[in-house]
Amino acid sequence: MSNVLRQPAELIYADDLQALKATDDLPRPANWVLSPQAVVTYIVGGYAGNRFIEPKYIGNRRIIETAVATLATDRALLLMGIPGTAKSWLSEHLAAAICGDSTKIIQCTAGTDENQIRYGWNYALLLAKGPSRDALVPTPLLRAMEGGSICRLEELTRMGSDVQDTLITVLSEKMLPIPELNDSTYAQRGFNIIATANDRDKGVNELSAALKRRFNVVVLQLPNDLEEEIRIVTRRVGEMAQSLELPMPKNVVEEVARVLAIFRELRNGETADGKTTLKSPSSTLSTAEAISVMVSGFSHAAYFNNGTLSAESLAPNVLGAVVKDAVHDKAILEEYLETVLKKRRDFADYYATLTELV
Repeated sequence: MSNVLRQPAELIYADDLQALKATDDLPRPANWVLSPQAVVTYIVGGYAGNRFIEPKYIGNRRIIETAVATLATDRALLLMGIPGTAKSWLSEHLAAAICGDSTKIIQCTAGTDENQIRYGWNYALLLAKGPSRDALVPTPLLRAMEGGSICRLEELTRMGSDVQDTLITVLSEKMLPIPELNDSTYAQRGFNIIATANDRDKGVNELSAALKRRFNVVVLQLPNDLEEEIRIVTRRVGEMAQSLELPMPKNVVEEVARVLAIFRELRNGETADGKTTLKSPSSTLSTAEAISVMVSGFSHAAYFNNGTLSAESLAPNVLGAVVKDAVHDKAILEEYLETVLKKRRDFADYYATLTELV
């Protein structure tokens, strides 16, 4: 097993990509390693010859087809959704399947400036020789333009609005001016951008109308169906447990179902039978948070609970996921425990452990 903590998707799923490439005889856009149809098969699952391709994203196939069709044009793709809807996960796999490289990525933050989007300078060379191509330090965006590949921008709305608008020229003209050299870099065929954004976190900056018009927006939703969400969480925690060399408990599906039952009721604001209205906490309690809770529970069970996955292992992580505001969320959880979980025999262990912790 590799000592790398987390490899990019194109290495983890290299066998799937190779199998699809070997059987893919459909037309491909310029600089794509797979046809659009094969990219969709890689994402949602299917067959490459006799090999079954496990789905990387469980959801509406039409949404994935729309995303892939967008990237086959010269229009950029914006994946929107609340935190935890697998935007980054999908972005990475789309880039891996389309150009075989998901590592050209810019993580947008409040501190991201134009130089991190456009290009920077090697100041030693700049002082010694003045502005030149040798002194220019290309960003992932510039390298993607020169190589005709995909650049990923994560959490686009966390950047300041003035920095976001740096992308307008790139998206509309497919070129990046370099005024210091009286030159420009023109995007090669196959270049495109996949951006992710959400409007639920604090510190979000609205996209300008001019920038938003240059993206095709695809909205990702949390799973509506409990069984579907159980499959997603079980699959992902199994992959992560294998990567971290943690044993897979036999009762994982049962515990995933119980954690998700709590999460879904709190985020939906009502019990599963619709008979009791609940207050929702400030956290999104997304599928991604459920995955995080389960993986942390695996670790606790393996090292401190003789490998047994139980409420004792998971409840502290459930508490951490629900209570983001020490006053507001704590009161909501206490009310939920007393009005809902206390009455359920099959959640008695969660009730006891969470009551003790709260």
